[in-house]
Amino acid sequence: MSELRALGGFDAKGPACFLLDIGGRRLLLDLGRGPDAGRCPDLDGVGPVDAVLISHGHGDHTGALGMAERLGCPPIHATAPVRALAPDPHLQDARDLPRDGMVAGVRVESGRAGHAPGAVWIRIGGTEGMLYSGDFAAPSRLFPADPMPLATVAVLDCSYGLRAETLDAQLPALLDVIGRGPCLLPAPADGRGPELALACLEAGLTVRFCDQTCRTAQTLQGFGDWLGPSGAKALERLLHHGLPLDPQGPLDGIMIAAGPNCGSGAARILGPRAIAAGVPVIFTGHLAQGSPAEGWVADGCARRMGWNVHPDRATLSAALAQVRPAQALAAFALPESRHAVAAAFPGIRWTGNGRIAW
Repeated sequence: MSELRALGGFDAKGPACFLLDIGGRRLLLDLGRGPDAGRCPDLDGVGPVDAVLISHGHGDHTGALGMAERLGCPPIHATAPVRALAPDPHLQDARDLPRDGMVAGVRVESGRAGHAPGAVWIRIGGTEGMLYSGDFAAPSRLFPADPMPLATVAVLDCSYGLRAETLDAQLPALLDVIGRGPCLLPAPADGRGPELALACLEAGLTVRFCDQTCRTAQTLQGFGDWLGPSGAKALERLLHHGLPLDPQGPLDGIMIAAGPNCGSGAARILGPRAIAAGVPVIFTGHLAQGSPAEGWVADGCARRMGWNVHPDRATLSAALAQVRPAQALAAFALPESRHAVAAAFPGIRWTGNGRIAW
């Protein structure tokens, strides 16, 4: 018998962490921190595991890798782009996550999942096993997505619940609000930051991006297999036409700054400066609890607009049609959204307690 247990990421945005017992082995899927209030997975009583498989490099999926010592210091596996971009030595020194190979004596397959550099879905144990989507999204200019394979059990990113709005609809609305600038767009450098910069650049706007976002774009040029068909040329244009962003410099143009909630990176400096100067600040992702972003939006000093980096309803429906699971776990969704997803796809047994046995 195989068993899956959520140690985080169930009925909450994060942290991502799932324990899988399969084929006599124990595998941990992600080991994140946050994104709200620095929360960590509950590892009490977990004991040793055989390997940690990383879906992508964002902190809510990797930020607690320092806790791996409590799990017997298992080997960590991640894709090449994730390792190349990682600031954390645990990830820099990680082993490769195979496209199709063996990890701890169990077959592991992976495919590109959109969302972020090097992000993958992971299937463990073949068609009779389980598929973990990590964070996934419809394919984009930079981040392609491969079809997901069949699996008996699925853990799928349901961050947006049944949101119907697509990125194609969100982009014109965002550009309309941005205008000609100045405007600050805090965003993950290893995610939607480069994509926001590209969208604004292609709309004819003056784009400035921080050093961290620039380093991501430069690094991704060395991973052509992980880019969409026009991704390499898009990155070349971005690096050629985009301007540097000095956190202490003039508030000018469309400013793409690392630090999605203005608690880190260049956005930690630029956010307060923009608010004080009356320059629009637009957040496009999750507003972490206790973050400057949450407070400013609540006070009306900044606003939040959509930019899909997780599956909308159509993308989630397509994934379910590909995987065709008998049982599933709606990950990274609050209870209300989880219940809505279960009601919308009644042909699947959705776990109500974060555990699945088969």
